[in-house]
Amino acid sequence: MTTLLVVDAANVVGSVPDGWWRDRRGAAKRLRDRLVPYADEGLPGLPGPLDVVLVVEGQARGVESVPGVRVDSAPGSGDDRIVELVAQEAGEAADRACVVVTADRELRRRVTDLGARCLGPRSVRQPGAGRE
Repeated sequence: MTTLLVVDAANVVGSVPDGWWRDRRGAAKRLRDRLVPYADEGLPGLPGPLDVVLVVEGQARGVESVPGVRVDSAPGSGDDRIVELVAQEAGEAADRACVVVTADRELRRRVTDLGARCLGPRSVRQPGAGRE
């Protein structure tokens, strides 16, 4: 069964001070596009294929999905939406692995309580980056 990889867009984009705050939507699109290869190739220690979901919020809402990456626009808090997705996955397919990419400590606690594994933002910031 394919692993679900849920990416906290706000946290990953915000992990590097590269001017993302001037164009949050553009930054989310760039992240989305960087995630595409991971759908087939996987990440170090997390072989592909992966079902990749990028959760966006705020000014990044409305970024379109592309082949390989489904974009989920959170109606409110991105963290709450990520927890909903992980809980839904745990209820539907308990044997399917779920990995959340975030550095947010509280979000990590919430999703690991539901059985998800967590990786830090560097795991998806650069191709070939190591696990965190």
